[in-house]
Amino acid sequence: MMAVRCKAGFLLWLNGLLGAAIVHAQQVCDTASKPLSSPSARFAIGSEDGVVIDGPTQLMWLRCAAGQSWRGDACSGAATRHSWAAAQALAAELNRAGTLFYNDWRLPSLRELATVTERQCSNPRINLSVFPDTPGAAFWSSTGRLRRDGDAYVLDFASGAIGDDVKTAEHHVRLVRNAP
Repeated sequence: MMAVRCKAGFLLWLNGLLGAAIVHAQQVCDTASKPLSSPSARFAIGSEDGVVIDGPTQLMWLRCAAGQSWRGDACSGAATRHSWAAAQALAAELNRAGTLFYNDWRLPSLRELATVTERQCSNPRINLSVFPDTPGAAFWSSTGRLRRDGDAYVLDFASGAIGDDVKTAEHHVRLVRNAP
């Protein structure tokens, strides 16, 4: 079981406890009162390479979470969880291997990760047309917790809650880089 310290910590704990039930829940979007906060038109979607560029932020994102593979129109496989150090090492290995054409993939900052949150949807709180098969679960950010060297921030894509957790805990990973 995972416990994350935050005001919405119970939601993150519950997400960790229920895991698979939340991941497979049907996404719900409420567009009756407000339009989507991250509509598909905002993104330049690469058809074959599994990346997308967010126009307003000029960030290039991998469409699949770590552990998944891009298959032309969806992500296949299960998203894997990693410690914060393992997530950093994952980015470093991807950069060394050069398999995704660039050598500067990294964990996003908390602010960057929040830019792809879809506030009108839940379970997961992300545009599934742009980021298909994203689990409704916590994702690591590169943002460490001030005065707590052993903690870093996570964003829960089930509820949209932001919390912090010890860097030895395991959460999902989505990598980003600055667009060319």
